[in-house]
Amino acid sequence: MAKAVVFLADGMADLPLAELGGRTPVEAVDTPSMDYLARNGQNGTFLTLPEGLPTSSDVANMSVLGFYPEKNYPGRGPIEAVSQGVELGPDDVAWRCNLVTVSPDGVLLDYSAGHIDNEVSAKLMRMLQDEFGGDEIDFYPGVSYRNLLVLRGKKFSNKVSYEKPDSSQGEKVEDLFWRALDDSKEAAYTVETIMNLFEKTAEFLKKSGIESGATHIWPWSPGYLPKMPSFSERYQGRKGAIISAVDVIRGIGKCAGMTVCEVPGATGFIDTNYQGKVDAALNALKSHDLVYIHVEAVDECSHMGDLKLKMRAIEDFDHKIMAPVLEALKGENVNFALLPDHPVPIHLRKHTTTPVPLAIMGPSFAPDAVERYGEVFAPSGSLGRLSGDQLIKKLLEIE
Repeated sequence: MAKAVVFLADGMADLPLAELGGRTPVEAVDTPSMDYLARNGQNGTFLTLPEGLPTSSDVANMSVLGFYPEKNYPGRGPIEAVSQGVELGPDDVAWRCNLVTVSPDGVLLDYSAGHIDNEVSAKLMRMLQDEFGGDEIDFYPGVSYRNLLVLRGKKFSNKVSYEKPDSSQGEKVEDLFWRALDDSKEAAYTVETIMNLFEKTAEFLKKSGIESGATHIWPWSPGYLPKMPSFSERYQGRKGAIISAVDVIRGIGKCAGMTVCEVPGATGFIDTNYQGKVDAALNALKSHDLVYIHVEAVDECSHMGDLKLKMRAIEDFDHKIMAPVLEALKGENVNFALLPDHPVPIHLRKHTTTPVPLAIMGPSFAPDAVERYGEVFAPSGSLGRLSGDQLIKKLLEIE
């Protein structure tokens, strides 16, 4: 029975760039491990963002893992709440709550408040809880700008429109405000509550005395307690493990009954503990059938619009994650997959729905004619376009 490792580089896919001679970032940097996997395996694409759903990493990673977000998507907020161990009652609505930077003239400048420091962010969230928290409202610190807001009770609804902050940089916030999606009094009350918090917390942050890029909160992607099938139920009793620094991916793993591996120093950015992730993956594979290694750094650099940093993050993923894992498992009965969860074109700085390049390598996968990994090369491979649970079933050799 084969085991499997998935290398997931968040947001790595891109478009050809004139400044790179018509190549994409992944095609322009030194990626010997990625090219090795593509050259010795099978290539194709994977549809990670089904039509009609948010173009977000939770949807995309649920798709890669075969959890069909078309049927099971609960919203970003409750997934991250599960990751943090925040208790949700049946009527509680959990929101992802970014700390963001808004200009004095009302433009959303930065979805991450300058990738605010963990300790500073946590201090601000605790202060917001002390000032605004209570029976109906709770703020919870997460990792850097990635925090939580929970609205508790039947007064609230998840039927509220929202805009993803990382897809809305440069836009007027007044054009991005929350609106009720139905005529219920609960949705109207929820919008009123969110708008009130948006304004009052901004005043509070301005007077907090804490120096940071955080001028406002930005709640988005609300939902109720998730109900998802487990990984073992989906895949004939097989056991899966997830390695990630960010709550959204860890939350998917917890919702699916997967083992979530703890890696000290994992940050969700380019300063993450790469060796710690490698060690955790190799250790987890001893007792699990599939290990999912997720690295967030490439996505963050893409949203920043920093091409040089994105290329560095891609090289780090190749050299510091893939290379040591492939070397350690050489000759073992292990299948490997490499893909991003979605594109983030560097000049757009937001997610797009284009299928992502995929490469699979293992003892039972006869190599096709593709010689290099990349957006241009992968579609000509023998895999065609995969979706749903096809990838994980191939890796675990489940018919």
